[in-house]
Amino acid sequence: MNEHIILKMEFPEGTNFDVSNSVISVSKGDKKMKKEFNLSNIHAKKEGRELILEAKNATKREKTMINTIEAHIKNMIKGLDEEYIYKLEVAYLHFPVTLDVNKEKGLISIKNFLGEKKPRTSKIVKGADVEVNKNTITVTSHDKEVAGQTAANIEKATKIRNRDRRKFQDGIFITEKCGRAI
Repeated sequence: MNEHIILKMEFPEGTNFDVSNSVISVSKGDKKMKKEFNLSNIHAKKEGRELILEAKNATKREKTMINTIEAHIKNMIKGLDEEYIYKLEVAYLHFPVTLDVNKEKGLISIKNFLGEKKPRTSKIVKGADVEVNKNTITVTSHDKEVAGQTAANIEKATKIRNRDRRKFQDGIFITEKCGRAI
């Protein structure tokens, strides 16, 4: 049942990485990303340009953890080369919505949503860049999780409760994420 698993990941030329305790950091040029992983029962070590993830007596849980860590590291490497882009569309039928981005506070303010007097706010996660162009919001970041969480925060801020969704179809919706349309 339990087996010895070894996963070797080779990093591309020009990409540097470091492993210390449970933190794996990847850098390329002036861009750097680091992420902390739960490496209980999994040993990570660096050998040249290879990252070796090893689990002795691995159960199903350790196998899935190794595959998850591999996916996160691949996303980190891809993010250093190109930015992750999420696009959102503002849809309104009843009241025109206006958006204000405050980069210093890390907030986006959604005004006049469903005619509400108090604006709704959404948090912009540190590391994400938000641009508003009429009814299109573009969220970009080198970290896939940061871009995705910021887009989800904006979409969740306009969630409608206690109204008929067939009639009130207003909101901000993710229309494209990381190169694929929804």
